[in-house]
Amino acid sequence: MKLKFTASLKYLLLGIVAVGLLIYAFRGVNFKKIINEISHANIFWLLITTLLSVVAFVSRAYRWKLLIEPLGYSPSLRRSTYALLAGYLSNLIFPRLGEVTRCGSLSRTEKIPFSSLLGTVVVERIVDVLSLLICIFITAAIEYHRLGDLLIDNIVNPLFQKFRDPFYLLLFLVGVIILFIALILYFKSKRSKENRKSIFVSFTAQLMSGLGSISKLKKPWLFVFHSVLIWTIYYFTTYLAFFSLQSTSNLNFKAALIVLVAGGLGMSAPIQGGIGTYHLFVSQALMLYGLSREEGLAFATLSHSFQMITTILFGVVSFLLLFLENRKIKVTAEHMKSQ
Repeated sequence: MKLKFTASLKYLLLGIVAVGLLIYAFRGVNFKKIINEISHANIFWLLITTLLSVVAFVSRAYRWKLLIEPLGYSPSLRRSTYALLAGYLSNLIFPRLGEVTRCGSLSRTEKIPFSSLLGTVVVERIVDVLSLLICIFITAAIEYHRLGDLLIDNIVNPLFQKFRDPFYLLLFLVGVIILFIALILYFKSKRSKENRKSIFVSFTAQLMSGLGSISKLKKPWLFVFHSVLIWTIYYFTTYLAFFSLQSTSNLNFKAALIVLVAGGLGMSAPIQGGIGTYHLFVSQALMLYGLSREEGLAFATLSHSFQMITTILFGVVSFLLLFLENRKIKVTAEHMKSQ
């Protein structure tokens, strides 16, 4: 009961942080200008980006399938896609719960051990982080001045200004101490020495299982191809989305690259759907190309909203299809027992 309360409190706090960041991103702006920008959007280009996003979903599910196959299982692409989309939907409500949801969903429908699937997802996350880092390095090489301005103006300088104030510095130190003490008390009260060792061994085994799967890939170049394809699609969806608004329609491929990085950093934050962080990072990135704050926020809001709508729509459908799949499996199993 206490664990459920703690988890609920954590997600509630993350939700509050997301709302706070959203308010911070939209502080002092002209809302009428933002609404006017969005009301004149060309939805055609956003629908094109939605179709490309579906291709990215399937490609990501196929890449996950490639990671699972070396473990001795061959899940269907259809069910892998359903589980992936169900996980994305869960992440919108409870950050990082999506990984558990997608593994649990595929485990039930394909009878694959949950721990083995979790290991492959850990590897997937590592590959995604490396992919984002590669995008950052490419952006740094092409648009190093603008990328430097984005990071300095939005991360380095704000933190430096805050820590110059003794109050914020003291508040930060107190927060770190409280977090450290809370972690110690939690593990002392909830986990015995044996359980901690068991958890560590279990997690290590899952991770090694996933790492082992990538080293034993039957089609390694296909895995690399889909990894590149996924981020290439992300890049072109960003670029094509520019044409949806008059203010961004003249931006070039370089601008799409830095907005892709800004959006990737915003969505990587452990906050529901990247709410607030995505809007803040993307709008600031667009301001580096001469757009007003309102124009940057209009694009960020429109782009983020379509991403959320796509995730919710396909996520709900996937949950329903998974439910029908599980029901069908259950009925078939009962029928075989009765014979």
